Amino acid sequence: MKKIVSFLLICLLSSYIYPQTIDIALAANGFDRPVSIKHGFDNKLFVVEQKGVIKILNANGSVNSTAFLDINTKVIDGGGERGLLGLAFHPNYTTNGFFYVNYINNSGNTVVARYTRATETIANNTSEVILLTINQPASNHNGGDMSFGPDGYLYISSGDGGGSGDPNNYAQNLNTLLGKLLRIDVDNASNGNNYAIPASNPFLNDGNANTLPEIWAYGLRNPWKFSFDKTTGDLWIADVGQGVYEEINMAPSTTSGLNYGWRCYEGANHPYNTSGCPPESTTTRPVAEYSHSGNGAFKCSITGGYRYRGSQYPNLNGLYFFADYCSDEIGILTPNGTNWTMTFPKQYSNKGWTTFGEDINGELYIAGIESGEVFKIIDTSLSIEDANQLRINMYPNPTKNIIHFNTSLLKNPLNSIKIYDIHGKQIMIATTIDNTLTTIALNALANGMYFIELVDVIGNKEIKKLIKN
Repeated sequence: MKKIVSFLLICLLSSYIYPQTIDIALAANGFDRPVSIKHGFDNKLFVVEQKGVIKILNANGSVNSTAFLDINTKVIDGGGERGLLGLAFHPNYTTNGFFYVNYINNSGNTVVARYTRATETIANNTSEVILLTINQPASNHNGGDMSFGPDGYLYISSGDGGGSGDPNNYAQNLNTLLGKLLRIDVDNASNGNNYAIPASNPFLNDGNANTLPEIWAYGLRNPWKFSFDKTTGDLWIADVGQGVYEEINMAPSTTSGLNYGWRCYEGANHPYNTSGCPPESTTTRPVAEYSHSGNGAFKCSITGGYRYRGSQYPNLNGLYFFADYCSDEIGILTPNGTNWTMTFPKQYSNKGWTTFGEDINGELYIAGIESGEVFKIIDTSLSIEDANQLRINMYPNPTKNIIHFNTSLLKNPLNSIKIYDIHGKQIMIATTIDNTLTTIALNALANGMYFIELVDVIGNKEIKKLIKN
């Protein structure tokens, strides 16, 4: 990135926004410069703070008072594009307790390290095993994201070393790890390292002794965030541009050795510095781009996200979500045959979008480094008029142990009352509905925020928020 910078629900049922009805609902606030959100194969979210701390956001919206991990003393904490930047949980985390972090140490260099869980909610701060260190020539363009791919290997994004215009042409140089996407095997060790090189890495046996075998793809400027499609396995990389264009790249996860073109090209087909560059036909162009001065508000730095693969909002299925740090817009790519249509359906203010997150159910979240807030991406398919058509009175709210539903004004009988947690998981359903007043006991629910979905016998819906305290 060029710069890294309550009522719990903002708006579950906001006005209709054409063509997608996208909005955000506040999940939790009070974070200190959040830069990554990951799940550890359960209903908790792990929120990474740039200063070197990871906190747990529970399904009921509460945040644990004790940090999951605190390595602040190891991390350079000057803001900007440095700090604790990435987090990835081992595919077998539930049994081995291994997770991996990517941070900039006090010497200004990238460290990729493994830590071990001590308990379900606390890591062992002294369990560090360093896998990889990358010398950083400047303070910016550190990349820093990490994720395990469908193949079980750890992928790591690395920026081009900073400065302006990649002055040392690191992104095109296969003798450095800068400006690359790396892939390593963390379950084995070789050549004196705490990791091994997967046999299918594209440059493992290229005949050049100086080529680094960790490289999976190259020609990247600052791949701040990337993700794998939960359904197809496709790899999505949002690469922060130089001065004019931001780009989004996509490739099958099995396609290796791709050259994404930087510093030769910026965006889709815009030459930047083609001195000594390979033919353009040998580079991989992005599936989408946007300019800083076009498409409405001024933009400067893309934050990549995910394709929506959750179940709570079917209308969002297959959409790729991203954001821009400067404009505070959330954008989407919509499949259009073999192409993608880009729109910016919603703009916010004073957020500084730095990361998206995906929970275990495929629901999406986004965090603002300026506001310290984490939001859930929601689909507000119903207009306000439609949302209130059932005319049901729910009380008391907030509540402690019971909730009443007055249905005396209903045109049609109520079919069901469903209760969801903030991650979209259904946790309770009632189908025995009284004609005028239905009461539900909430003793089994933890304190926090919930969504109530009321559905009548012909399918009309009303969605309400509920606070239990």
